[in-house]
Amino acid sequence: MRLKKGEPDLWIFFTTMLLLVIGIVMVFSASYYDTLENDPYFYLRKQLMWAALSFVAMLVMMKIDYFRLKPYINFIFAVAFILLIVVLFYEPVQGSRRWIKLGFINIQPSEIMKLSLVLFLAKKLSEIGARIKHFFTGIGPYLLLLGLVGGLIMLEPDLGTTLVIAGTACVLLIVAGLRLRHFFVLAFSGLAVVGALILADLNRINRIIGFLDPWSHASKEGYQLINSLYALGSGGLFGMGLGNSRQKLDYLPEQNTDFIYAILGEELGFIGAFLVVLLFCLFAWRGYRLALTCPDLFGSFLAVGITTTIVLQAFINMGVVTGLLPITGIGLPFISYGGSSLLFSMSGVGILLNISRYCSNP
Repeated sequence: MRLKKGEPDLWIFFTTMLLLVIGIVMVFSASYYDTLENDPYFYLRKQLMWAALSFVAMLVMMKIDYFRLKPYINFIFAVAFILLIVVLFYEPVQGSRRWIKLGFINIQPSEIMKLSLVLFLAKKLSEIGARIKHFFTGIGPYLLLLGLVGGLIMLEPDLGTTLVIAGTACVLLIVAGLRLRHFFVLAFSGLAVVGALILADLNRINRIIGFLDPWSHASKEGYQLINSLYALGSGGLFGMGLGNSRQKLDYLPEQNTDFIYAILGEELGFIGAFLVVLLFCLFAWRGYRLALTCPDLFGSFLAVGITTTIVLQAFINMGVVTGLLPITGIGLPFISYGGSSLLFSMSGVGILLNISRYCSNP
């Protein structure tokens, strides 16, 4: 039985807002030099626009009863799936087809799919019950669908987002009661697929080489990782000061997107970088706590899925920047520059906040 609607979880709200503010400041700091000759406030203005739009989206989703989303989930998922197909017909940008141009803005269908798939799986897993124990009649159809989604995203190509989606789906299936032997079959199959995808693409092979031994390939495959580590090492305990990064001066590529965490560590030091880690840990704690206290399976699965998507992406990004993982090309939620990612991450937070209004002991 659902409880009477109460107040949203302020821990999640203020944690998200603090990460958003840090992101706006760091996007401006990391991008200022690149646009100094033309418009040093270009990225700042665009990020502020998306932040404002995303904040409104969060408030709207916070007000909508998450149960009222259920009748529209199949349609939302179908639209996201179609957009993944449509984007493949666009001309590639830097070797990838990830964005659909809509006038003055671009949208990234894979970001829409991340949230849509969580909604879809939360609905279906809350309905199939004990059938989750059966491989072919229970989870089989959803694994096939997940494979199609992953395949379309890999055609862009975008291995990082594929890993986030697969990881989130795996966590949801485990929470829903997936048999242990089925999990191991999926895990080994997933590792085999990832290995095959890496071996099938020379660029990914080079990334692995650069990850395993960056110093022997300092001018090519290891260049980005080495400069990321230089940035983090230069920051020390307290950092070089906001705006004083040296690595953003044409040394570290993607400094305001995939590698913004390195610039943050250089300018704000270990203290600033560790604060971001703590904020994501706090977000994870409150999100999974909601899942445990939610009065229904649909809301519980939603909380697990949204929390895992955001936290897993943050872990992968920070793992790449610190040299713990190979480069995958994925941003840091709430902090990296990017409109689609921010909009749909904040929309997911709005759903989390709405779920928290029906949970006991928020």
